[in-house]
Amino acid sequence: MHIKPYVPEFLLFVQHGWADDNQQMKALARSLVTETTVIIAPNLGYIQTWISMAPLIELVENIASKQIDNYSDVPIRIIGHSMGGLIWLEVLKLHPEWWSKIHSLVLIASPVGGADLGRIIDPFGLGIGIARDLGINRKIIAEKIAAVIPTLAIAGDIDGGSDGTIPVECTKFPNALFTCLPGLSHAALRNHPAVVSVISEFWLDSTIGEAITFDEIIRRLHDVPGITDGHWRDFSKAEILMNLNNGGTIRTWRNLLGVDHVFVASPEGQCLYAGFVGWMHSEDLRRALEEIRQTYAVF
Repeated sequence: MHIKPYVPEFLLFVQHGWADDNQQMKALARSLVTETTVIIAPNLGYIQTWISMAPLIELVENIASKQIDNYSDVPIRIIGHSMGGLIWLEVLKLHPEWWSKIHSLVLIASPVGGADLGRIIDPFGLGIGIARDLGINRKIIAEKIAAVIPTLAIAGDIDGGSDGTIPVECTKFPNALFTCLPGLSHAALRNHPAVVSVISEFWLDSTIGEAITFDEIIRRLHDVPGITDGHWRDFSKAEILMNLNNGGTIRTWRNLLGVDHVFVASPEGQCLYAGFVGWMHSEDLRRALEEIRQTYAVF
């Protein structure tokens, strides 16, 4: 009697992030799927997550390659929390041949635009622990991936602009859908009923969520060397630099350390974008703002 080999419905890769282990992400996975799905939840090692992302990317890549080879015809779902989402962006950048196999990608509280804490700790990219890796802006590759793979970005907001660790702004990128869950901290997002519900709905209908679009002005700011997505909390301190022809404004503020912040506001005065640059890129920001003034400002 010939027994057919077991073929799961899906492979589910779940990846924890910095200063963590895989227990919460495994629990999240078990809340989402049945025994028809194979769960792969690599444990990166707590200490290793403080040092460098390169060996972590290699580890996840090797584990994924073996599983995908073993189940070559099985569709793939991916969930990454915080740095875990960044690791998967790097792995997918290395393996575009996998993209057609992937049912969906979910990034939970992942600083795709570069973690502001990473930039603050290592402003010159010297390689101070994991900070430089976390501060890298990965929106370009994320946008390319999300153009092919249904992608959902989930953020939390406990203080009017962040989950207490990651600014809402840096989790957003074009071609992805976006959901913000008020009242959920960075740690709570790893395994919370609201997160389970959002992911389950997205798996059933990949059009659920807010479509992320950036107008030309915000895109120009994204292109400024060294720009880091910031918190909305300092918007009220900023002064209007220019009035835009769409009725909105660009506002700027320099903090006590001399770090330049820029904000884009709607005609109603709502903050649409917040960002900052370090000292070495202040002139780049100034030039970009002057170009925006010449094209979009009302004189």
